[in-house]
Amino acid sequence: MTDQSPAPAAPDRRTLGVMLLLTVLSAVLVLTAVGRVWAEGRAGNLEVSVTGSTISELPGGLALVGLAAAVAVFAVRGAGRLAVGALTLLAGLGAAAASAAGAGDTAALDTEAGRKLALAGSAASEVSHSAWPWVALAGGLLLALAGLFTLRYGRGWPAMGTRYDAPTRKGPAKADTPADLWKALDRGEDPTAG
Repeated sequence: MTDQSPAPAAPDRRTLGVMLLLTVLSAVLVLTAVGRVWAEGRAGNLEVSVTGSTISELPGGLALVGLAAAVAVFAVRGAGRLAVGALTLLAGLGAAAASAAGAGDTAALDTEAGRKLALAGSAASEVSHSAWPWVALAGGLLLALAGLFTLRYGRGWPAMGTRYDAPTRKGPAKADTPADLWKALDRGEDPTAG
């Protein structure tokens, strides 16, 4: 009796899928969180609030860097892929750190209070903070984990084929007619060289 179960997917492709899932999930978490209210309070009789992107644009920007790195991982090999993994790791740690720093920030809320009251140096009162900075922090840590996956498993992941590489010259082209010149140019060769 033979076992007819399908062969498991290659570990390389599975870890690539995990990295992509972590990157997308982290970006969604961070970008959603920075668009939400992180702190609110009162300025006199007025309610004031600030979003995460008002407090710091860094977490959202680093989440976008992580998304770009996930695309770039397909275009590079070897040391380039390790550099992309390191960039993703640093972007995730930076987003997490900036989110943690913004969790208790009141400077942006005080600035908003001063803007609403048209009084410089105003401070918000009855300040409360939401859980959104911690959601952004979790997203940053997931992005850092995606960077670690890239550093650990990236060498075995598939890359774009060589058909996307620039054409190389195989030898001097002999151009007898103008049509041969055009064909050499179409192939990426320089018919005037050599």
